Amino acid sequence: MGHPLELPVGVPTMELCAVKGVVQGGSEAGKPAVDMQEWQLVERAQAGDAAAFTQLVRRYQVPVVHFCQRMLLSAQDAEDVAQETFVRLYRYLDRLEPGAKFSTVLFGIARNLTLNHLRDTKRRGRGVTDPLESHAGLADRSMRPDQSARLGEIAAMVERGLEALTAEHREVLVLREINGLDYEAIARVLDCRMGTVKSRIARAREQLQARIRDLGGDLV
Repeated sequence: MGHPLELPVGVPTMELCAVKGVVQGGSEAGKPAVDMQEWQLVERAQAGDAAAFTQLVRRYQVPVVHFCQRMLLSAQDAEDVAQETFVRLYRYLDRLEPGAKFSTVLFGIARNLTLNHLRDTKRRGRGVTDPLESHAGLADRSMRPDQSARLGEIAAMVERGLEALTAEHREVLVLREINGLDYEAIARVLDCRMGTVKSRIARAREQLQARIRDLGGDLV
């Protein structure tokens, strides 16, 4: 990302972006150690520990920005929405309870903000002004020039394929394949049934595969 996200100061009053359904349910038993650590950081941040909140931002700023980029197809807009995601998290720390994975809560906020942004963009008739350079940073220094070029071509086709998907199908594919959330977590983020998540992911994969074939490529 272009610049680090910083701890917000003097956060304005705003409504918490729908996280209902992702902060309820579940139990502490069996929670991964990393998730327990994150909720401990939340508890410390709730008590006024700014360093604890900064740790949360540092852990999640890259995956949140990546999610926003794939949803909005704009690096600049993704930076703005990711920043707003952490601002909202900070503003409503006192409402958060460890009833779900912390990542589920955070992506629930990011998801609603990206959908709001997409709706606003569509209503205003504004297109993407700074499309992603999808191949940037993917190449390995050990790669031959032809391998690096091919990787860039594949990445570009994937980005164009994602752009062709509806927001509904794009979000499940990004949450699953790029951010690595399991089906249960995605269902909580989207506030829907796990069966719905699975069917949407299957459909999204089919559509992405078809689009990439149309562009002259293929996904194995």
